[in-house]
Amino acid sequence: MKHLSLWMAAAALVVLPVAAGADQCVDCHKKVTPQAVADWQLSKHAGSGVGCEVCHGSGHTTAADVAKVTLPTPKTCATCHDTQVNQFSKGKHAAAWTVMNAMPTIHAQPVAMTAGMKGCGGCHKIGLKSDADLKALSGDGARTHGNASCDACHTRHTFSVKEARQPQACQTCHMGFDHPQWEMYSASKHGVRALLRQNGTLPEGTPAPTCQTCHMPEGNHEVRTAWGFLALRLPLPDDKQWAADRVTILQALGVLDPDGKPTARLDAVKAVDLARLTPEAFDAERNRMVDTCSQCHARSFAVAELKKGDDMIRDADKLMAEAIRTVAALYKDGILPKPAGYASAFPDLLTFHDAPTPIEQRLFVMFLEHRMRAFQGTFHANPDYALWYGWSEMRRDVTDIAHMASELRASKASAAR
Repeated sequence: MKHLSLWMAAAALVVLPVAAGADQCVDCHKKVTPQAVADWQLSKHAGSGVGCEVCHGSGHTTAADVAKVTLPTPKTCATCHDTQVNQFSKGKHAAAWTVMNAMPTIHAQPVAMTAGMKGCGGCHKIGLKSDADLKALSGDGARTHGNASCDACHTRHTFSVKEARQPQACQTCHMGFDHPQWEMYSASKHGVRALLRQNGTLPEGTPAPTCQTCHMPEGNHEVRTAWGFLALRLPLPDDKQWAADRVTILQALGVLDPDGKPTARLDAVKAVDLARLTPEAFDAERNRMVDTCSQCHARSFAVAELKKGDDMIRDADKLMAEAIRTVAALYKDGILPKPAGYASAFPDLLTFHDAPTPIEQRLFVMFLEHRMRAFQGTFHANPDYALWYGWSEMRRDVTDIAHMASELRASKASAAR
């Protein structure tokens, strides 16, 4: 509380010109939401005469008509920041809301987790939404959540560019179960140097890559990677074993049918650009990353390090496919009942925590937690994550899944006698 009081006192000393149309808003909201006003007063918006009505409209003027307030969307921000919004609209962040709602079991989650922004929706709200989506969000009383997208990184009401350039701006979402990039990055040499530069241990000009350095070169808001989120791509590789393993994983994701032919889910992947589906698309993102790495490292070193990430994906895919085939064989042999909703003879990795049996639950965790950590830890230059939280866990998963399958077969055989 002492630190908060000092901050409030400092904010009160800041005198900035206030846009004429904002006077009435400020007078009232100093009493109603004083910290929102303090935030805005510290912003470049306030100093440039961008008042409350620019983003929120002029319909709301009293406590009685608060329902008339307009909540900004990326279109609102594009009025002044069209370059950044156009870049954002082409990137993976813009698809986050659509991707979340495309997951087969998302609608079985509590509304508070999704539209209420307390689970998946809390991060995936950064994605662009339709007018119907926005209307649905505003209808549940959570009127201040999930609209603007840009405020996920440039938080309200300061909307600071400096804040959004810090690696901590990415921390809230890029951490945890299936994408612990923050944990991996912050403990890597890149992250450690960035922190030491922030706290003054290293000089300001010290090369220390942040998330934005690598994923938003020159401030590009598109934010894409060569492998995409799930490290799956087409066409299939020349390596026959890897190609077969990747087909198995794609079948378990429902993207390919049992005969290896595309399904409707592949159309969904294409719609949100979740994976690179042509060599040209992959190479464009890979070359951009090599260019970024080459600002500090020799180009040959950068190419070799990224190749190690590719190799890790190949080796992780072999373990993943082995485990998938073990469970699929249980379906085929009638040992494990295949859920009615599954489209193929393969387990559905997208059922997540709703998978019906412990062995299928273990398979989901292997895919979305351990496989992700193996290759992401490699790409983020964190050897401990790549090994102990990724590869080692996958090895244990394969062993445990094989043991569980043997027990299920033995139990079935015993019951049949």
